[in-house]
Amino acid sequence: MGLPNSVKVKAQTAPVQNVLVLLIRQLRPQQWTKNLLVFAALLFSFRRVDMDVGGKAILAFFLFCFVSGCVYILNDFVDIKNDQNHPEKRFRPMASGALNPFLALTFGALLLIVSLSVAFSVNTLLGFVLLVYFLLNCAYSLKLKHVVILDVMIISAGFVLRAIGGGLAIGTPLTPWFLLCTMLLALFLAISKRRHELQLLQAEKGSHRKVLEFYSTELLNQFNTIVTTATIISYSLFTFTSGRTIQLMWTIPFVIFGIFRYLYLIAMSGKGGSPEKVLLEDKPILITVLLYVVTVAGILYFFE
Repeated sequence: MGLPNSVKVKAQTAPVQNVLVLLIRQLRPQQWTKNLLVFAALLFSFRRVDMDVGGKAILAFFLFCFVSGCVYILNDFVDIKNDQNHPEKRFRPMASGALNPFLALTFGALLLIVSLSVAFSVNTLLGFVLLVYFLLNCAYSLKLKHVVILDVMIISAGFVLRAIGGGLAIGTPLTPWFLLCTMLLALFLAISKRRHELQLLQAEKGSHRKVLEFYSTELLNQFNTIVTTATIISYSLFTFTSGRTIQLMWTIPFVIFGIFRYLYLIAMSGKGGSPEKVLLEDKPILITVLLYVVTVAGILYFFE
């Protein structure tokens, strides 16, 4: 795959002392908040948490961070030309020419090998989940992100694999209802991201992300209506039928408010393109997430 001469020249002139910083930036640590879902199993196993269980959950979190970082490297390598025309993505290390693309690929390959080796040594099934997660995201980066509807479903599947991986790491299986809720919530975030991209790049949507040619704001709004309704119903059923204490029903309002707040930000503030930014920058959503976590932990501790 050929690279623009401007990228090659700029990459070659990058100061050596900045390479490590650029490689870390290339892993997109600002998006590692997506991997916090790995701790879902830990939250719902609150009463049996100890140093060993907590350590395994933290290890699984970083393994998913590193493997997802390898996917970002591959994605940015493939999309260099498109990213250079994007108002925000053109500042990424490879797209800006600050980081040599082939150095980034080599670093990503080594990091992937180490991460998978550690995962398989800890838990064989966890290793397979990480491998499937990587392959699925590679397929997404190379081809499936251009396939309408399937693109957002692949993103959702990635979140489900995170939740499953977290459960495997600490030996706690998650209920089908919880995995369904995870899938639906991830679909909601993926659809919202596409809507934001469509609004941002409306003038020349096809030149930035091909799949946007097959979406419209009205269609994505309909998708979100279906998914948000299903998410709230599924989570409500989860609290009543998961086999845990029925007191979990008191967490339903947090889920409803969080979804409604996100919809408000999408419709009224033009946000939603980066869920990780919304989580950290929007105080009502951040407070809601924290209250949800504290409430779930408290309910499971006192009522189970």
